[in-house]
Formats: sequence, structure tokens, C-alpha cells
Amino acid sequence: MKKQFERPYIKKIRAGIPSKFGMSVHNEPVTHIDNNPVPELIKQFGSPLFVISEKTLRETYAIEKRAFQTRYPRIQLAWSYKTNYLDAVCRVFHQEGSWAEVVSGFEYDKALGNNVPGSQIIFNGPYKTEEELRKAIGNDSFIHIDHFDELYAIISIAQNSDKKPKVAIRVNMDTGVYPMWDRFGFNYENGEAWDALNRISLDNNLELVGLHTHIGTYMLSTDAYKTAMTKLADLAARVEKKHNKSLKYIDIGGGFASGNTLKGAYYQGRDIVPGFDEYAEAITSALINSELNPSKLPLLILETGRALVDDAGFLLGTVIANKRLSDGRRSTIVDTGVNILFTSFWYEHEIHPAKSTSDHLEETTLYGPLCMNIDVIREAVAFPLLRKGDNFVIKRVGAYNMTQWMQFITYRPNIVLIDMEGKAHLVREAENLDSVRGNERIPDHLK
Repeated sequence: MKKQFERPYIKKIRAGIPSKFGMSVHNEPVTHIDNNPVPELIKQFGSPLFVISEKTLRETYAIEKRAFQTRYPRIQLAWSYKTNYLDAVCRVFHQEGSWAEVVSGFEYDKALGNNVPGSQIIFNGPYKTEEELRKAIGNDSFIHIDHFDELYAIISIAQNSDKKPKVAIRVNMDTGVYPMWDRFGFNYENGEAWDALNRISLDNNLELVGLHTHIGTYMLSTDAYKTAMTKLADLAARVEKKHNKSLKYIDIGGGFASGNTLKGAYYQGRDIVPGFDEYAEAITSALINSELNPSKLPLLILETGRALVDDAGFLLGTVIANKRLSDGRRSTIVDTGVNILFTSFWYEHEIHPAKSTSDHLEETTLYGPLCMNIDVIREAVAFPLLRKGDNFVIKRVGAYNMTQWMQFITYRPNIVLIDMEGKAHLVREAENLDSVRGNERIPDHLK
């Protein structure tokens, strides 16, 4: 077989010397996922293909749980459905003991369908219909109130209900991270949160059970969590003192970062992202050092999503073509577009060939297959030359891509879960023309 041609090049010897970013200049191949050869997975399930590692899901969950359990006596994880609401993923976390955290009626029904008791569902979000509120109240779920209009709606429902709604409020606050997330919940600094807590405490038809905050997304500052917990503990202590009520829980939300690298960042995400131990140290130290009664410390709830699932997700794909741009740069067209890799708009995803390649790396722009100019997977990445038909693997794609993806130009692909024994299971079938057209209706005059 004729060997493929590689153009001559001059390469500086870097023995023992890292690049200016401290990284290896070699792009290591990812040939297997949990002992499954990448080409075999693609041969069986098609390309592109999402692959989820159950082993990584369970191991990551255990690491986070251990980090918090060793620092605080009472904790509870609640799986964030919006991060990845595939039933197979949700059920893995529920098997591990996680509750469900949802932000819509759709997600609420999904949690019920996954056999989560209503008393283990946390209902967040700025929009809950009256029907959804009644269902949550009837199922003894925890309702996190986002604004006064929602509070008044719940008060109205409670006046004609034989069940006391179990409610908490979402609190937004200045944690020193900007821009501040103040769209959701009641503000701490202007007294709105304290006002809401007093109104709830004085209403005998409501049961105030907790406090909740979610200070942001992909948070790299553990100090921000320490500030947030200090302020929530202050509110809880004030409720305890004024109304003689001990709150059952404080929910610190999520937002923990994964090892992905944000666009424009100088350092790689895996080098600067705090570990679960660092997040746990900041959050629990603020809580145990607060003015709360140590004999009645609240349950600590965590709604971590991204940090639990991102590393478990892989996107397998195939090279379509190579071409030179007008300025001479190499571009590679692949079959994974931004319609299924939404996070490529803000992450510099790690991309690896699926087999050993040349050590010659060239700055390459990776384009998806869509007929639109913004379909760019990586603007510039040091990448080996892959030929048409060669496979590659994109790492850390488990969070949000399978919930924010779009049916646009190409079908959404198969999703496979590799179980603890290394067996691959199809957990979501690829779309086809029938599934895409299934909800369409043609008027009689166009038939």
C-alpha cells in the first residue's frame, strides 16, 4: 500500500521543554472508550455518535459525595435534569442516591417517570404554571420560589388545599463574581429575600423548609461559594431567631466547573478548575462556622450537574474532507456540527485522533458539516493530518449537549451508554425522516 505523503517541515527540538502553555506538543490518540475500540463503536452505531461512560458517572459521583460527607454531617445530592435528562443518565444518579432537581413541568414529569418520589424532587425555575404548582404540592415536592408573583400564586392555591406547600426561596447575592446573577430569585442585599422569608413565615398555610441559591455557571472561585453560604446561613439564623423556625435545608445549587477550557482562557481548564474537595472546603466551612444552632444544622443540598457528567461524555466523529483556506491555513471538515455540539460556542474542546498519527501537528480549523458559516468546532487547534474517513474523539461533552442540541440540517445521532462491564447499550436512537416529520400536519389544500 502506498504511504500517504507528508510535506517536509522544520521542527524545533523540544526535548524536556514544554510549550509556553506547559502542554505536550503531541496529540495523544484516544483509541478506546472503556475498552471499546472507537472504530468498532462507529461501525456498530454510526457516525457521529455520543458515548457515555457509566463507570465515569458513578466514580465521579462517589468522589463528590466523599468530598462533602467527610466535611459535613448531612448532605444530599440532587441531579440537575437540565444538564442531561437522558433517562439512562438520570437513573444512574438516582441509583447512587441522588434526588432530582428540575426547572420545568417537562423535567418534573421525567423525574416522576424515572420513579423518583415526589418528596425527593426539587422544583426550581422562574416559570411554573398553576397546574404544575398544584401537582408539585400534591406530591409533597419542594418548591423553590423565584419571585413574589409565584409566592402569591402558591398562597392562593394553599388557601384551598388540604396540603401545606413545602417551599423555599431562591436568593441572589453579590459574591464578588461579575456579572452578578441577579435575574433569578430574591436579592439578599436590598432586603427582598428577608421580606419574602417573613411573608412566608407568617402564613400558616405554607411550610418554609429551606433556602436556595445558584450563583453562576462554570464557577472557578471557591471563595464565591463561601460568601454565598455565609449569607444564606445568616438568613437562616435570622429566621431561627425571629420566627423560632429551624430550616430543614440549605441548597447551594450547582455551577461547579468541569475540566473543559473556556474560549479565550490562557490556561487549560484541567489545570485551573477546583476539585470537589476545594469546593467542599469552602462551602462547609462557611456553614459550620455560622451562627446556626450546631445541634440543628440544616441538610446541605448540592445540585451539581456539569462537574458530574461532563467527563463521562464523548463525541465520536469522522473526517469528511481537508482543504486549504484562502490564507493558506489548513481546514478539516468533520461530521459533528454545532447543532449537536452546542458547547463548542464557549469551550475549546479537546479533540483527539482515534489512532496513532504523525507527530507533525499543524494549526487547523475544524468545521462541522452544516451549511452555515458559524459551524466551527475549533477555530484553531494544533492537529495532525487526518484523512477522509479517519475517526476522532471529542472529550468532555456530557453536559448540556444532549439537552441543548438542535435538529438542524442533519439528524441528531445515536447515543450509547457503556455499562460497568464494558457493554455498549443504545439509549437513544438517531432521528430519521419519520421522527422529524412526526409532528407536522399538512393542510388539505396542500395535499
